[in-house]
Amino acid sequence: MLFSAEKLVQSALIVIFMLYNIGYFNRLFIQKKMSDYAIKVEDLTKQFNSVVAVDHISFTVDTGELFGLLGPNGAGKTTTINMLSTLLHATSGYGEVAGFNITKHRDHIRRSIGVVFQEPALDSKLTGKENLEFHAMMYGIAKEERRERIEQVLGLVELNDKANVLVEKYSGGMKRRLEIARGLIHRPKVLFLDEPTLGLDAQTRRNIWDYVKKLNKEAGVTIVLTTHYMEEADYLCDRVAIIDYGKFVAMDTPARLKDILGGDVVSMEIDGNADAFVSQIKTFTWIKKMNRHDETLSLTMEKGERRIPELIRSAQKIGVNVTSVHLRKPSLEDVFLYFTGRTIRGGEAGQNDRYRQTMRRRIHAR
Repeated sequence: MLFSAEKLVQSALIVIFMLYNIGYFNRLFIQKKMSDYAIKVEDLTKQFNSVVAVDHISFTVDTGELFGLLGPNGAGKTTTINMLSTLLHATSGYGEVAGFNITKHRDHIRRSIGVVFQEPALDSKLTGKENLEFHAMMYGIAKEERRERIEQVLGLVELNDKANVLVEKYSGGMKRRLEIARGLIHRPKVLFLDEPTLGLDAQTRRNIWDYVKKLNKEAGVTIVLTTHYMEEADYLCDRVAIIDYGKFVAMDTPARLKDILGGDVVSMEIDGNADAFVSQIKTFTWIKKMNRHDETLSLTMEKGERRIPELIRSAQKIGVNVTSVHLRKPSLEDVFLYFTGRTIRGGEAGQNDRYRQTMRRRIHAR
């Protein structure tokens, strides 16, 4: 009987050991699987009263990827960032950042991310170094390590020589670079950049792009940025999600998105009977796609430079005057127009009109 009891204990220990190992390897597998994604989102939704700002979006961001949310103002980009960075509670859906649930593990996420907000958040009466020092102290970084990290991030954004200058004397581009450095001080796994070049001149914007690319490649930081600048998304992002009225309308690499259009884009501004001209050129089999915005036509075709004379002759035959013609390779602006039927600037106007109508309904309902 005693022998049987010992055997029973041994058998139980073997089973426990096996289960432990199975669980251990399962955890390793799950962790490895989770580490493939820096961000995972499923049916994420945010509703403010009757306005659905983000509408059941789903996507993943690979570790080390530079991912862009592209869309007009009011499309839901910043709201998405705010939910993923735990500043806003989602109405429904699931989100995971750096392996942590955005609802259950908010503090863990905040220690794992950096955020550069759309609006400046620097103390202009402190030097650049003092701003970084204060931020590092808030994260509980020890004094010696703070010094090392501050020097490192200032070097990354090339502001070492301006470290002891008051921020109020910084240019707009320098302030943006300092904010990016501040977002990196605690070595986040994911960095969110909300409209990082908004309000900057073209040259400064381009410099910021180079810094963003540098920190993504050299520091290995996963970056999610929002922008309404088409060329910014095209230049920076490994993949782009186009968002409009809170929904994703397309998501892929910039090159593949542009390939959807399948040819050159010829833009024509016309003066005259636009409906008659459109009816006439619809019979041309070599026009693959056509979009019309008021008196401007956007036509997709192969070998556009050879087709322009024929288009002008067709317009002249029916008394329509072609006031301008522009030939270019497809851009993300064309992709946005293809999927939404509007330019991104037209999208901004549409979003504003939608919010005004909502406000009017609320006012009249009271």
